[in-house]
Amino acid sequence: MKAKKTILKNGLRVITIPMKESPTVTALVLVETGSKYETRELNGLSHFLEHMCFKGTVKRPTARDISTELDTMGAQYNAFTGQEYTGYYAKSDVKHFKKIFDVVSDIYLNSTFPETEMEKEKGVIIEEINMYEDLPMRHVQDMLMEVLYGDQPAGWNIAGPIENIKKMKRDDFVKYKKEQYVPKATTVVVAGGVSEKEMMQEIKKAFGDLKNDKKFGKIKTIEKQDKPNIKIKHKATDQTHFVLGFRAFDIFNKKNAILSVLSGVLGAGMSSRLFYKLREEMGVCYYVRANTDPYTDHGVFQISSGVDNKRVKEVITAILEECSKLKDELVSEKELNKVKEIFISGMKMGLEATDDIANFYGGQEILLKKIESAEEKAKKIKMVTPKQVRDMAREIFKNDKLNLALIGPFNDSKEFLPFLKV
Repeated sequence: MKAKKTILKNGLRVITIPMKESPTVTALVLVETGSKYETRELNGLSHFLEHMCFKGTVKRPTARDISTELDTMGAQYNAFTGQEYTGYYAKSDVKHFKKIFDVVSDIYLNSTFPETEMEKEKGVIIEEINMYEDLPMRHVQDMLMEVLYGDQPAGWNIAGPIENIKKMKRDDFVKYKKEQYVPKATTVVVAGGVSEKEMMQEIKKAFGDLKNDKKFGKIKTIEKQDKPNIKIKHKATDQTHFVLGFRAFDIFNKKNAILSVLSGVLGAGMSSRLFYKLREEMGVCYYVRANTDPYTDHGVFQISSGVDNKRVKEVITAILEECSKLKDELVSEKELNKVKEIFISGMKMGLEATDDIANFYGGQEILLKKIESAEEKAKKIKMVTPKQVRDMAREIFKNDKLNLALIGPFNDSKEFLPFLKV
């Protein structure tokens, strides 16, 4: 399996991954736009537009036309929107490649945004927003971005506020798509049991004649903090969900491999330090996670969990104590090698399906403008040393980089300030 990058004359980037023995194929189209490309008044538009692209095209006038055609082929298909890119994909038996590619490219290129469908979809979007707000484990992640970045695009909810959704007009979609969905901001990925020649033939047919219009950019994220920040949402629950977030690096930083290993020491596997401490020793939670979340101009290192309301302060203290230990003590070679093996094996196991492979390479290209193989990424992980992990902990785990987002039966954020020390 080898990925090849091609750039068409109009600036469109193409990643082809022929897999001779694969019985499936995935077509993925990514565009470099998301909630960070919006204005405050139109926050939520990128996500809403993604929904509307499935509501009809010139060739397939209704949502049912699109879904029926894909379902008839037994395809798996969906779309997603993040802060910095949006994606549309379909996966099927290799014999349906030309058809699924035609549908995915049609959705991306020729959506008509019917006004009657848009008004109905507003209700769907609003219920999606309500659904996530009713899921504390999920909603607390949005709150963390807000406490970190405040009233700037990086701090806004990807789905937007309900009042924005209600006000959006068809012209908003048409204008935004024209400004953002342009060839030089688009990456097309095909992975699976199809020859590169056949892949390129379909890609050029659909995208080759597009005009490379001007792309509108995003506002750079401002990082500013001098003490621990807290955001609390009162909710009458039996369990408190929280996220501890430390300001970290953007996606281009060469230290990200070290930061990933640091997160693994704390949270990778059932033998990780936080899992063993919180679940096995203290018996206070079902889940605890540590991970990195890098973007093009900012990044977050976060630790999340859900615990009994009576023990939340005790758990926050225990987590920060484990972080502090990593600033003072070197991780043993044995523990470090375990963590590296978890990451490398997990990455390889996560690249067994064509849709996972398409996302692996496409996600790199849309943000980094370059791709690395799993072997190249594994090499960086293997090179991380105990001293680098300790130095990284000292660089990241600081009070003036520490943030807490929390949902539970609490009203006063000040009661948590004494516990936010690392």
